[in-house]
Amino acid sequence: MTMKIDRSRSDQTVVITVKGEVDLYTSPDLRSAIMKAVRKAKAHVAVDLAGVEYMDSSGVATLVEGFKSAHEQSKTFTLVAPSDSVMKVLQLAKLDGIFEISPAP
Repeated sequence: MTMKIDRSRSDQTVVITVKGEVDLYTSPDLRSAIMKAVRKAKAHVAVDLAGVEYMDSSGVATLVEGFKSAHEQSKTFTLVAPSDSVMKVLQLAKLDGIFEISPAP
């Protein structure tokens, strides 16, 4: 399975919508999209994970890196509607209490 990334932008927010699998092979593309979004967003970056069917540790590391980068630039970073499989990975890594998680954008 591949991964698809869509981006949308409003005045203050960049939303990245991810679908498919985030793994060792696809996470560099997600990292690039997140870092670009952090640079371009005025105040907020949201990563919509509702369509992600699978995420491994490289995907989690990518999200953590985006979170840190956003906070270093005084921007908020939210995970939107993580799928059940992504939520399980975040809970296993005990990151569900670190990330801001929203049910909708």
